[in-house]
Amino acid sequence: MHELITDAKTENLDEVLDFIDQHLEEWGCSMKTSTQINIAAEEIFVNIAHYAYGEEGGKARITIERKGDDAEITFTDSGVHYDPLAKEDPDVTLSAEERQIGGLGIYIVKKSMDSVSYEYRDKHNILKISKAIG
Repeated sequence: MHELITDAKTENLDEVLDFIDQHLEEWGCSMKTSTQINIAAEEIFVNIAHYAYGEEGGKARITIERKGDDAEITFTDSGVHYDPLAKEDPDVTLSAEERQIGGLGIYIVKKSMDSVSYEYRDKHNILKISKAIG
């Protein structure tokens, strides 16, 4: 397992994506799958940066691990308790103007990853995504 701990700030997004890409490349992940994982990782990290801590800020812990043919990436923060999977999926049959604001990013994460799970443990939000890489 490989770990990155960084300030949960949007300006650290490139650091997070570089960390993930480094391991996906080592594991021979296809460009298509790597792009899907990066889009999901960006959505999750930016949400942590924007909503988990408020003005005082905090840390995000990102781990990546290869489990068989899957890459498993875990995002952990100690910010406000929030389960993004509890929110109802947006109605994508509606036009953008008719849809409620919010929820589209996590919907894309859920649709593009093979599995997505959330738990709140020891005052930490733990969001795990996994995707077959080969």
